[in-house]
Order: sequence, then structure tokens, then C-alpha cells
Amino acid sequence: MSDLLDTIRDLAKPTDSKILMVVLDGIGGLPLETNGDTELAAANTPNLDALAAQSQLGQIELVGAGITPGSGPGHLSLFGYDPLKYIVGRGALSAVGIGVKLGAGDVAVRGNFATLGEGRIVQDRRAGRPSDEKNAEIVTKLKAAIPDIDGTPVEIYTESEHRFVVVFRANGGSPLGANLSDVDPQATGVPPMTAQAHDDASQKTADLVNAFVQRAETALKDETQVNGVLFRGYSDVPHFPSFDAAYQLKAACIASYPMYKGLASLVGMDVLTVEGEEDALDGKVQALRDNWSKYDFFYFHVKKTDSTGEDGDFKAKVKKIELFDALLPQLLALNPDVIAIVGDHSTPSKLATHSWHPVPLLIRSNYGRRDLAQRYTEDEALKGSLGLRKGTDLMPLLMANALKLNKYGA
Repeated sequence: MSDLLDTIRDLAKPTDSKILMVVLDGIGGLPLETNGDTELAAANTPNLDALAAQSQLGQIELVGAGITPGSGPGHLSLFGYDPLKYIVGRGALSAVGIGVKLGAGDVAVRGNFATLGEGRIVQDRRAGRPSDEKNAEIVTKLKAAIPDIDGTPVEIYTESEHRFVVVFRANGGSPLGANLSDVDPQATGVPPMTAQAHDDASQKTADLVNAFVQRAETALKDETQVNGVLFRGYSDVPHFPSFDAAYQLKAACIASYPMYKGLASLVGMDVLTVEGEEDALDGKVQALRDNWSKYDFFYFHVKKTDSTGEDGDFKAKVKKIELFDALLPQLLALNPDVIAIVGDHSTPSKLATHSWHPVPLLIRSNYGRRDLAQRYTEDEALKGSLGLRKGTDLMPLLMANALKLNKYGA
């Protein structure tokens, strides 16, 4: 464990108090015009405003100044794991999140279905966000076309919309390395990149990835929209210290997207069943209600605040924020001893991608000091008593506000 997790483990004590951490994915934003409103500031959020007036606010940097975090590092930071020490690729998170077991030497990789134009130019990195049914149809087609590559078994799994997962199995031979470059250029108007191995152990994996990309494009050549694949986030089997052991908490995850369920599972949280469509907030609230008496820590994930930002749709992101605000009273009705509202990174609609900007943090408990912030927005968070914090500061703050930490030293 890191020094911080070691210290918290030694100080943590079980109590009856309950902590609710709400992660509004990609919540941080930017104004479309200088001195304009961000998505949070533009949204009509009477319930968040009322909560902010009773809370402490501040800002969080998930990795470090100027560093744009991926969702995995962002969440690890919120959970108290130094994202520069505990590194896991998106592939493993997605694979574990959909129940795929990874063995020693296997490599999992996160895939995006994409739309390629003439000259293999990437026109849409997400292929128009196809339906889950279309995703499954394409996966079935790829399974038939690519059961293996030169004797290496290849497993292909549906995740959702444009996302899928590929697992290359070691097949009893030498372990496959996961240290290679992305195929996904994370931009349009350019062709997919060629995977390059960063060490000798990963050369075979790079060859497998490049062969998969070529064979997939051949198999999908008659598709008009989903006709290419992009890869990023290669990873082998990760290992993390137990969240429950570190914090003396019985912890549960309420999320819909496989990657977030996978991450929660890897750190040892119980992943609860959510009924309804993907990211259906009503189903998540019901799961929270049904399990409220069984756990003392809940991680509650809201995805669409990020997806709309990635789509560059300012108005849609505002709407998703307002939808969360409408259900917030149902969360507060459970009377958590501590509630935190935070993001795992910023996804400004203006940039249509993750950014380095700090995210606003809100903590309400019975033990907060007076705070000048009156809304849950980026500007108001600047006025807050919590100041600018590292992501790994969040869990100790929540534990302290829940009176779950003993005194340090004599």
C-alpha cells in the first residue's frame, strides 16, 4: 500500500455512519464564450444550490496540475489510490466490468467502433454511437471473421454503444506484454495509428493488434458507418489493495457502464445490480434504496454528463445536469451522514474531450465549517473552504467527516 493508504488503514474504525460519493462523470466544463457560463452555471439546479448552501466546497485535481486524467486514473484518485502508482489500462477495467476473467499473460484492450472514410481517415471515433443491438451484430460478425490470429485465441465482447473489448489469450505460451502504443488517434481527420511495442515482451501483442485491425476492416467493408476499429488501454491482470481493508468500510458500487463496475470490482467493492436501461438514473436510485441498510459506503456513478460533453453538446450536458438535480432529493431523503458530489475529470463541451481543469467538489456533513459558496459550480467552488485538493485527499476527508478516523499520534 502507499503511505497514505497505510496510514488510513491504521486510523480507520468501523461506525454506523454512511457515506455517499456521487461521481458526476466529466462534470467540469468551460464557457463557450469568454466570461460566459459553464454547463453547471447555466443549468437550473435548485436542489444542488440548496445543498451547496449547507455544504463545504472546493476543487480537486485528480492527477496533477495541467494533466488531463482518463476515467480510470480519475476514479482511482477519488478512491484514494495514487494514480501515478496504481496503473491499470482501460481494457482490464472494461473486461472485468462485463465479467471476463483474465489469466496470467492475457492482454485485454478497449475498442471503439469507428467510421472511416476514404484513405482510412477517421470521420467519427464513435461511429455515431450505434445502438447496443448494432454493437452486438458487429461483434458477432467479427467473432466469425477473427476467431484467432496465428494460433493466438481472440475473444471479442460487446460493451455498449461504440465500445467493445478484445482479449488476446496467452494460450499456454509466453505471456503477452501490454506496453504498446494506441491505435486510436483520439482525433478525426487522420488515419488510425499503427500499434508500436515499447518493449520486446509486447512485440507479439502489437503484431496481434495490427493484424486484428486489418482483418476487422476487411470484415466490415460493407458497413457504411461501423467500418473500423480503434484500440487503446491495453492491460494485463491488475492488482490493488482492498478498499474495504484500507478504510474499514463495506462498500458498494452503483454504476451501469462496465468500465466503472470493473474498477470498483478490482478495488473490492460489491457491484450492485441496476435495473433498467444503461445509465437509467431511476434504476440506480432504486438500487441505492434497496441496499441502503447493507453497506456503509456507496459509489454512485452518473455517466451522461460526460457523454454529452464528449459529443460537444453544451445544451445536452446542461439538460443531464438538470436531470440529476431533479433526482437529488431522493438521494438526500436517505439521510447520508456524509454526501460528496464530485467528478472524475472535466469534459467541457467546448473541447469535446477530457481536460486538465479541476472539478468542483461538494461535501456535506454535520461537521463542516462555514462556507461562502452558494451553488455547485466552478466559480462558486473557488470560494469554498476546502480549497484546491488532490484527488487522493477526498477519501480521508469523507472518512473524517463520517467520524471514521481515530487520532493520529499521541
